[in-house]
Amino acid sequence: MERLWWHDAVIYHVYPRSFLDTDGDGVGDLPGVRRRLPYLARLGVDALWLSPFFASPMADFGYDVSDHTAVDPLFGSLADFDELLDAAHGHGLRVLIDYVPNHTSDRHRWFRDARADPAGPRRDWYVWRDPSPGGGPPNNWITLFGDSAWTREEAGGQYYLHSFLPSMPDLNWRNPAVQEAMFDVARFWLDRGVDGFRVDCAPLIAKDPLLRDNPPAATGTSAHHRDLGGFDSQLHLHDQGHPDLHPRYRDLRALLDSYGEPGERIALGEVHEYDWPAWSRYFGRDLDELNLPINFGLLGTDWHPEAIRTTVRAILDAVPAGAVVTWVMGSHDDPRVASRVGPAQAANAMLLLLTLPGTAILYNGDELGMPDAAVPPERIRDPWGLRTPALSRDHARSPMPWSPDSPSCGFTATGVEPWLPVTTPPGGTVRDQEADPSSLLSLTRDLLALRRAGAALHGAGLAFLDSPPGVLAYTRSPGPGSPPGAGGDLLVTLNLTDRAVPLDHLLTPRPSGGPWRRVFTTARTRDAAHTGQGALAPAEGAVWSAGDGGGPHRT
Repeated sequence: MERLWWHDAVIYHVYPRSFLDTDGDGVGDLPGVRRRLPYLARLGVDALWLSPFFASPMADFGYDVSDHTAVDPLFGSLADFDELLDAAHGHGLRVLIDYVPNHTSDRHRWFRDARADPAGPRRDWYVWRDPSPGGGPPNNWITLFGDSAWTREEAGGQYYLHSFLPSMPDLNWRNPAVQEAMFDVARFWLDRGVDGFRVDCAPLIAKDPLLRDNPPAATGTSAHHRDLGGFDSQLHLHDQGHPDLHPRYRDLRALLDSYGEPGERIALGEVHEYDWPAWSRYFGRDLDELNLPINFGLLGTDWHPEAIRTTVRAILDAVPAGAVVTWVMGSHDDPRVASRVGPAQAANAMLLLLTLPGTAILYNGDELGMPDAAVPPERIRDPWGLRTPALSRDHARSPMPWSPDSPSCGFTATGVEPWLPVTTPPGGTVRDQEADPSSLLSLTRDLLALRRAGAALHGAGLAFLDSPPGVLAYTRSPGPGSPPGAGGDLLVTLNLTDRAVPLDHLLTPRPSGGPWRRVFTTARTRDAAHTGQGALAPAEGAVWSAGDGGGPHRT
């Protein structure tokens, strides 16, 4: 199979509000992203994905789009985006942007027209229904925030559907005019030179056309990787994921493939589906839908070897032949990795992310070991958090700490309050960690270099090994057709405990060769005299090269 640029890429997710503020308003902007492109190039990632920067009232920080082809002045201008795109390409970085197909802002001209004229051509661009026979909403669907997904308009008395805030009405993708208008949005950005899209909430564009009620969920269960409060009171069988979505994503894929060589422009898909065979359907029966449906399995997996093995095996078993899996360990919607697994294990989480087969998405700040920010109640900005503080996403969205020279750590101008509090990770700011070879940032950079250089990390081969308690161990093998001299197997060992663990069983040499060689370790200040060459220090992760030597015992 031809290897395309995204098959084993590392995509760096930039949350623009929190990356770098250059105009002194306390909010990050597109010129700030452009200014930090050299940082991303030095880090060694292949692409960046930008969360929404489009014109918006910011009720949900840009996911409520009021004009899909305009840059919100908060982030800059269309000229700023063009300059960012050109500069990124000059650094050898691809650029993906968010594509929000399920809904618009209620201030979008499309919805203003639909609301103003019930008999007009744009009324059917959204989902409108009469009240139920009892006079209430058309069905029992609820939003992510746990309240009714229907809002009644006093003028005319009909309800409109919204999967999120009432100010974010859902588009009707069964209307061909909506499909064409949204594909025109994609064409606008593709014509400017973007390398693809991350499709927001991919399953939501197709709901049950009969609008059947969702059944109740068992108490205390969640189909997601974390508790979502009231949203978890239903099984969301009818308000998302209807099979009608598959032709739409085949059409989107065909559009992407019409720009240059097929496979050059791509679609990531946000697919919060944890039934892995169902998740895998988003690749398309002929791998002709989303290039990279994102799996979120590792975000909710207990940090124990058996749990990780079970999740990774289930996902890899579900991936269709010839498809590429995409892994994430952190995102702008979830608790930070360092807070979820603990600071001591943050390096192991990075090692796991970057040594699994396929594509990896690295959320900005995770390379620094950023923890969840402490956001006092009066500083909460997230609309979800304002309703349910325990579910606030603000803690994962705190600004990047660039330098130790100011109260905002270089994120904004001195004397300006950032839109969210700044948190400095234990290893310090970017400048601190760039100067420290033992920092998580330096470790991530070295690990990305190892990933680029080793053919074993480009192949699809992964085998879990029989390992000591508390240790996750697996081998990666070069794929078919790897050039001679590309290197042999690599062994990855992650000590998920706080004690030293001997690896004698794993490192037993084969009769034909010498021992495994440790070629990478997360323990940069490791004291070999105390731990031993054939052991892992507490919380140490290591990569071993087979070279001419021994091989591990496979299970």
